[in-house]
Amino acid sequence: MSDESQQGKSSKLPWLLWLLTLAGAIAAAWWVNQRLEQLTQNQKEAVDAVGVATRRASDCETKLPPLEQQIAALTAERDELKTRTSELSTTLVQREEELARLTATSKSLEDKLAAEIKRGDVKVTQSEGRIQVDLLDKVLFDSAQAEVSPRGEEVLTRLGGILQGIEDRQIQISGHTDDAPITLPDLKAKFATNWELSTARAVNVVRFLSEKAQVKPARLVAAGYGPYRPIATNVTPRGRAANRRIEVLLLPPLQAKKAQLPPPPVPEKK
Repeated sequence: MSDESQQGKSSKLPWLLWLLTLAGAIAAAWWVNQRLEQLTQNQKEAVDAVGVATRRASDCETKLPPLEQQIAALTAERDELKTRTSELSTTLVQREEELARLTATSKSLEDKLAAEIKRGDVKVTQSEGRIQVDLLDKVLFDSAQAEVSPRGEEVLTRLGGILQGIEDRQIQISGHTDDAPITLPDLKAKFATNWELSTARAVNVVRFLSEKAQVKPARLVAAGYGPYRPIATNVTPRGRAANRRIEVLLLPPLQAKKAQLPPPPVPEKK
């Protein structure tokens, strides 16, 4: 190879290196530029995300107090519902127990008065937390009399055997008559109207239950209604007979409030 050829190749080599270096620099600049744009875009997205997060955080801070109040209110409501549920459960259990006691008492009364019930002279009913025993007047009294008859004493003794064991009931004894006015002179001398007769009969039943059957007097109440609460028509003899009756009503105890009286004044020492 001649010296001229070697000299031509040597003169082209720096240009080639320079072109390669330039191309490399351009490529590097392009890559750096792409990378910078990507980083700038990422930075912008990050700033936007921070802005969104900041706005959301601000919104959350604004909404947080009302939400806390709602949570507190719902928590209080939940606790109240739990308390009410517990109270209702307790009340339900108590009512079921009370119903069981009433049913047992009613069954005992029916057993004790089975003969009279079979003849239709006595009826035992249970409803709305109370027991009622209806006794025709002929079961307890002789005709046109207010004193308890020997037969009536035997029936009331059986009845009292059940009543004296019942501690959680008020016992109301009420007398009822038909609407026929009292005309017999001897009877009218004692009882001006059926009202007095019905009341006297109720009082005599109460006294017998208290004094002979050992039922606590504090649980007994006597009432006379005369002809004013009939359960049947007074047009027929059968209806009048049904209206002449003694009702024994077992009621829930009366919760009388005790009056809060001030203490008596202390006398001054002289």
